[in-house]
Amino acid sequence: MNVKTAKKPESRIDISYLSKLKMSSFGNDNLYPQNLSAITASSGTGTLCLNRYAKFIEGNGFRDVAFSETVLNREGETADTIHHLLSQDVAAYSGLALHINYNLLGEIVEVQHLPFENCRLEEEDENGYVAHILVHPDWRAKKTRNGKIIKVDDSTVDRIDVFNPNRDVVLAQIEKAGGIQYYKGQVLWVSMAGKNTYPLALYDSVITEMSTDEGLSNVKNRNARNNFLVACMVVVKKGNPRVDKNGNEVETKFIEADDLKKFQGDTNGGKIMLVELEQDEEKPELLKFPVANYDKDFTVTETSTVERIYAAFGQELFYAIRIGKLGFSGQVMCDAYEYYAGQVTNEQRFIERVFDRIFKYWHEPINLRNDFSIQPIKYINSDGTSNAAQ
Repeated sequence: MNVKTAKKPESRIDISYLSKLKMSSFGNDNLYPQNLSAITASSGTGTLCLNRYAKFIEGNGFRDVAFSETVLNREGETADTIHHLLSQDVAAYSGLALHINYNLLGEIVEVQHLPFENCRLEEEDENGYVAHILVHPDWRAKKTRNGKIIKVDDSTVDRIDVFNPNRDVVLAQIEKAGGIQYYKGQVLWVSMAGKNTYPLALYDSVITEMSTDEGLSNVKNRNARNNFLVACMVVVKKGNPRVDKNGNEVETKFIEADDLKKFQGDTNGGKIMLVELEQDEEKPELLKFPVANYDKDFTVTETSTVERIYAAFGQELFYAIRIGKLGFSGQVMCDAYEYYAGQVTNEQRFIERVFDRIFKYWHEPINLRNDFSIQPIKYINSDGTSNAAQ
């Protein structure tokens, strides 16, 4: 078999043109980031690995402490706060977006984080140029304001100019908007997949495994919460017929549906079930009540699923530590931290380049000793020492 004869996989992101909004959809239903987040959130292993990935991208923040404390917008958010939010987006979606505001001199005066999952690309023109980024608070159309659902249409979608800090361009846009008070600013939308290209998340290839991880958790939950966990069943003779207050014989079932619930789940484990028999000649018996537990049947599946999720994030060392393959010590953790800190340098440089593009046009001088470099995270031992990653 070769590439030509191999079965062709489905496209990971289907891109189509939505004429209603004149935009490129992000996935077949335009909800790739939202679907990605939902699947990841349902997987305990996926959530753990994603959080660790974001943590290492953020590192220990900017080397230049003075810059990290610089206030970047009217909400009082600092560069360090914005960096934290961008690290989350880069980890989750392999992209980021920032909302940029200018003054009447064409200088950048405000930078705000814009959730990457809220942004979509306008359709390219005949020259391949994307002029606007479309922004909506919830492309699923489930979020509400004042009790009303925010629909996805021209009245709720903001169409904002793409980032272009050229002074003449900015001033022309301000004039076109009717003044600075009506100007929406610009959006710096950047993808690790390249210019004007929707990115695949780092872990896109193991989305199936994450869904499987959720299914395995459901099986365990059902075993613990919904299985019959009685110790045994006692079968006895039925006594005199049951009658109501009028003396009429009443037909009753041995076990009612509600009675069965009393023997299900972890809080009802170890109880004894009593069953009455119709025929007097039958003697009482003590019968073992089998309990079905499927955990062992899924052991191999669970192990391979978890391992693949860790591998997709490049966290094999942490997985080896988890299963006891490498043991656990301060030195082992230091080595793991140092190794993984080196694995996220591309993502960190991606963020550093974004800050560099913006602060060339900041309205005030920014004095930096080490550019916008990000410090790698360090493992702190119990004695206060850390790993040597720098």
